[in-house]
Amino acid sequence: MSAAAGSGKNAQERALVLVALLFLAPALILWVPVLKGAQDLKDDIGRPFPLPARTPERIVSMAPNITEILFALGLGDRVAGVTRFCDYPPETRSLRRIGGLVDPNIEVIQSLDPDLVIAFRGNPLRLVDRIGKLGLPVFVLDIGEGLEALFPLIAKIGRVTRTEDRADDLAAELRSRLEAVDIAMLGIASRPKVFVLLYGQGLWTCGGESYVDDLIGRAGGTNVASSLPKKWALYKRERILKDDPDVIFILARSSEDFTAGRDWLLRTAGVASVAAVKSGRIYELDENAASRFGPRLLDILDRVAKLLHPERFGERP
Repeated sequence: MSAAAGSGKNAQERALVLVALLFLAPALILWVPVLKGAQDLKDDIGRPFPLPARTPERIVSMAPNITEILFALGLGDRVAGVTRFCDYPPETRSLRRIGGLVDPNIEVIQSLDPDLVIAFRGNPLRLVDRIGKLGLPVFVLDIGEGLEALFPLIAKIGRVTRTEDRADDLAAELRSRLEAVDIAMLGIASRPKVFVLLYGQGLWTCGGESYVDDLIGRAGGTNVASSLPKKWALYKRERILKDDPDVIFILARSSEDFTAGRDWLLRTAGVASVAAVKSGRIYELDENAASRFGPRLLDILDRVAKLLHPERFGERP
């Protein structure tokens, strides 16, 4: 296989994983062990969960954004296992891998003897249900549609790990950054039209139900695909030409991926005529940071806002 072909295959695999992470949200029904006398809370599928008396010592994370939040709460030394897609922060590299988002290894999870497993609604029902039936406490979380949903997510993880104070501090820090961008965007004269490209699987972009759509709006832009009633969807070439975006963001994991994505886009018939290409306003966004519903979304928000409205931050266009 040629290097170019291998790169294309890897890009396709990354795109499929990203779509799975953001798009899968099947209704789950889980068996959760109930401890008598324990204070209960509810997870995001409405099931009661026994609140632990103290911070769990061996936590298994079944999604990259959950892993990032756990580390942001200072719980990295208590994380026993993560998915093969959990690569941030760098400390995750030494952790035991439990498999992927849709194919976790139940035997590996059981061998880690966790006292808390945090799943998300994209993990398959039959597998997560099996984890619960092994007697392991499983708490299920959902992915929000807007940035505001990040705060209750952090609060829930803080509650189930008994790190409520740290969760409050983290949420306050992120809230302050969000409000700073909101203030900077007050009274903006115009909103550039934005197209976000998930390179590697055709013209995939974020629809109106994606938190990336909300992020673009709060950064002072208008997502050209916001009318699509989906989180992520395949966009038609003709529609991009008609929408004529002022700015294009390409989700990429490296500068090489960004260059490959940009070159592929420019080879798409007619795209060279859109405003973003003519003005050279095609920018890279960190794919992992943008695709994971976690603290690094504020880094993406800052970057997008400054690229769309540099004058609001004392920077030159």
